[in-house]
Amino acid sequence: MEMERRSVVYDSEGGDDHERQGTVWTATSHIVAAVVGSGVLALAWTVAQLGWVVGPLVLLGFSCVTYYTSTLLANCYRYPDPVSGAVNREYIDAVRCYLGRKNVLLCGCAQYVNLWGTLVGYTITASTSMVAVKRVNCFHRSGFSTTGCNSSGSTYMVLFGLMQLLLSQLPSLHNIAWLSVVAVATSFGYSFISLGLCAAKWASHGGVRGTLAGASVDAPRDKAFNVLLALGNIAFSYTFADVLIEIQDTLKSPPAENKTMKRASLYGLSMTTVFYLLLGCTGYAAFGDDAPGNILTGLAFYEPYWLVDVANVCVIMHLAGAYQVFAQPIFARLESYVACRWPDAKIINATYYVRVPGRPSSSVPVAPLKLVLRTVIIMFTTLVAMLLPFFNAVLGLIGALGFWPLSVYFPVSMHIARLKIRRGEGRWCWLQAMSFVCLLISLAASIGSVQDIVHNLKTATPF
Repeated sequence: MEMERRSVVYDSEGGDDHERQGTVWTATSHIVAAVVGSGVLALAWTVAQLGWVVGPLVLLGFSCVTYYTSTLLANCYRYPDPVSGAVNREYIDAVRCYLGRKNVLLCGCAQYVNLWGTLVGYTITASTSMVAVKRVNCFHRSGFSTTGCNSSGSTYMVLFGLMQLLLSQLPSLHNIAWLSVVAVATSFGYSFISLGLCAAKWASHGGVRGTLAGASVDAPRDKAFNVLLALGNIAFSYTFADVLIEIQDTLKSPPAENKTMKRASLYGLSMTTVFYLLLGCTGYAAFGDDAPGNILTGLAFYEPYWLVDVANVCVIMHLAGAYQVFAQPIFARLESYVACRWPDAKIINATYYVRVPGRPSSSVPVAPLKLVLRTVIIMFTTLVAMLLPFFNAVLGLIGALGFWPLSVYFPVSMHIARLKIRRGEGRWCWLQAMSFVCLLISLAASIGSVQDIVHNLKTATPF
């Protein structure tokens, strides 16, 4: 498909001039950076819990639902007309326009808790990959029987947090398209490496492991909780509705933003679903019921050590970029609230320019509010990740809590309000039935995730 010609478009509806240069390809890169994250590393374990039949079907089902509801949400970027109406630059603004203020609080809680929870999950995953690099190199030097290769992930969480402190000083999502491109490239890197390692493992024993019913455990209760946790992991793997409006706000027009966003959603979700199916099924065929919770760090691969290192470094680089895609809306909302709350406070609204040493004509803008507020948010996020370093359980809970309200309920409700679909019509019944089923899935996945967190806390040692 021909690349659209880049141009600069200014949209001054509802506020200051807003530069938008995004195309379908930059939007696709943002989507892939947001979707293909921590969840892809848990797919082999997830398919192992569900089995050869249910596992792939559930992945496809989540993909179809997410794409359908993303098209509904893309039509809500402008109000009341999706092509020529006033712009809603954030998810919560669209909810306010279409559903009224009574839904704003619920939406805000769901969106920003899910965004922040994703940051916690990314911090856990990045630190786990850092630990894996050290451990794999240690095993390569000292042998697999050595006992001194294990280390705590808390130090690496702090290092990842410091990295995010630097990246967080970038102005906004409009200025980090290059970061998403890097994140997409690295996500393809570790996805292909993980797929290749799983395929080699599968070829080494020459048979397809696993069963139609999935991994078996001694107690049926444990099996049920594992299935529920697997549903939460898949829900997390398809989370991006909470940043869809913000991504759409980067797109130039014409063509209409909703049309470009629908194409980007199709391309992004299609690519990620192919990766999910390939990696999940190949990992299950390679390891069977013993598939690790994290395919790159769960004692699955140690050789070739350099290739495993490259894959984990790609994970770290990808999550560094994806972290900012999810963090920037939080920063923007809090900074806007503080600035409006104290409009006359000079220290809050001021911007200072610091000269770059050796370059008298160059200066770096420094805003005290941005510096302090973003530092506090990232420090708190890192602390929570250190207290709850449970990869699968945390990802499952985040996915379960965010999937139904953000990916299904609000897009469906806004679609009904936008088209004025009357209660009792066939289309209304179908949309509400889909929403209700997704609600049940989210509740069930939450139960499985909380149970796993409680179980892990009994034996965990914080820090």
